Amino acid sequence: MNTLRRFFESFELPTSGKWILLASLVGAAAGCVAIVFELLGQVVVRCTMGELAGYTPTLAKGEHSLFEPATTEFSPWIMLCVMVVGGLVSGCLVQLLAPEASGAGTDAAIDAFHRDRGMIRGRVVFVKTLASAITLGTGGSGGREGPIAQIGAGVGSWIGTHLHLSHRDRRIMLAAGMGAGVGAIFRAPLAGAVFAAEILYSDADLEADVIVPAATASIVAYVLFSQILPDEIRFIPLFGEELEHFSTSPLELVSYSLLAIVVTLVSILYVWLFHRTRTLFLASGIRPHLCPALGAGIAGVIGILMLYLYDSDRRVLAVLGTGYGTLQMALTDSASLGIPLLLTIAFAKIATTAATIGSGGSGGVFGPSLVIGGALGASVGLAVQAVWPQAVAEPEAFAVVGMAGFFAGAARAPLSTIIMVRALTGDFGLLVPTMLVTTLSFVASHKWGLYLKQVPTRMDSKAHRGDFIIDVLEGLHVSDVYRHNPSIMLINESMTLDDIVHRLAKNHQHYFPVVDSEGRMVGIFTDDDVRSYLYDDVLWDLVVARDIMITDVVSVAPQDDLNTAMKAFTSLNLDELPVIDPDQPGSLLGMLRRKETIAAYNQRVMEHKLAREET
Repeated sequence: MNTLRRFFESFELPTSGKWILLASLVGAAAGCVAIVFELLGQVVVRCTMGELAGYTPTLAKGEHSLFEPATTEFSPWIMLCVMVVGGLVSGCLVQLLAPEASGAGTDAAIDAFHRDRGMIRGRVVFVKTLASAITLGTGGSGGREGPIAQIGAGVGSWIGTHLHLSHRDRRIMLAAGMGAGVGAIFRAPLAGAVFAAEILYSDADLEADVIVPAATASIVAYVLFSQILPDEIRFIPLFGEELEHFSTSPLELVSYSLLAIVVTLVSILYVWLFHRTRTLFLASGIRPHLCPALGAGIAGVIGILMLYLYDSDRRVLAVLGTGYGTLQMALTDSASLGIPLLLTIAFAKIATTAATIGSGGSGGVFGPSLVIGGALGASVGLAVQAVWPQAVAEPEAFAVVGMAGFFAGAARAPLSTIIMVRALTGDFGLLVPTMLVTTLSFVASHKWGLYLKQVPTRMDSKAHRGDFIIDVLEGLHVSDVYRHNPSIMLINESMTLDDIVHRLAKNHQHYFPVVDSEGRMVGIFTDDDVRSYLYDDVLWDLVVARDIMITDVVSVAPQDDLNTAMKAFTSLNLDELPVIDPDQPGSLLGMLRRKETIAAYNQRVMEHKLAREET
């Protein structure tokens, strides 16, 4: 690692070439870990749900299984036992080795970026990989994006730490790893890159410095991950390449607006129930390592109840696991599922995901959001088609748009969601309705979000706090703030201490500029400097201002920016700085106060905030 660090140190830090090399290293590592995560998940599914419970989840068209379907007779109650044991093993593993690996994972990566200087412990990569594979492989309702986001972020953070990169660069490495993991597992490198830059903030903001490194890392990770797939599906979207829908009439936009209302309301319910469930588990007093087992048990009972409600129709088991197989049906033949089953899957999936992940189980929330949004979209499309056939040509198109609209509102990430859904479906004919629904959902659900560690904008992030202070102060000058005050008491350099003391008694100044016979400033002292002489009146007639003052005066000119002044204030712990006329050296124009400088900064920040709100 030291040799590798010295190699990278041979490049200039600002160069794009260095970042391409660093991001490629992160992408290669994240791609390898994504392969391990995918294979391990399949092994767990086969050895537990398949061999013991006789249940093999249906897959999306672009997914591939290494194993043949199990021949064991299906048993719902054994499936429930498998889920509980899986939750218990996952919970114990996480709590014993890396408690920060619990839950969705994306929130932890976001928090590390904003507040922990991009630091994620190396063990999190291994614990999250194993725990998530167990949770999802044993039927827990969750997705793969959250775990792989934290896993990739951990890889990037670990590499950045061992290469002794700065805090800023380590944050970029973390985000690049997050994008690489998501881009690889979903075979969507562009979406992964934009996701890494957008998911950090809840408002319409992006981490621009992340995009190029994340894109590079995502490409490398995607190429590596695709090598484990058969040739026939290696470069096709996750849900196949045959989804081609088009908006054929302006009337459809009215129906899509209705869809936006539905997905917004349900996404708010999803967010509320998810966080409420998390709160209840934390306040329950149950030991943290047992909570995922209880959550998995609740999810399993819900799945069994749905199974009995629909006469053993296994399509309803999309409420467990990823559910991509049933979602594939909603995207290709929603009428075969019907509105009741689609709505049941949507709302039951909300409950099972809240129970699985809200209890501390290791899984993501993006995958379930796709299933919920797709089922809602298909049901709205079928319902509107039945009432108003002219407004809906293909209900399946509503499923595609619903996937994007639902997660865009819940995750506060409209741009990356649009790109992600396009990459997952290969369906580019619905770009306009997708933009409409995601925008409406994003705006309407602005007070609700799945990721609590998001901050509104870069200005609100600890990672950028210093950047914005400098930017604002550099836009202001000393001349904008200081007051030209002719009433400032000036002390002649030959004035005795006796005279100085009597003058100080009638004045409230703290800093006293000292001038020569020609009125040029030659030094400065404070009232604190005078106090050390007060108890020895013998010196009062002997000591003069020249003996008290300091001659190494730090001053500013009217054209200096306030960032320069603030550096002087903070480095020397000063409250005031003399303002000197640059055209007349030694000519004092006034005093710049620290308090006035901070007030100017606050006023400018408020102006920016008001301007942003007005626009």
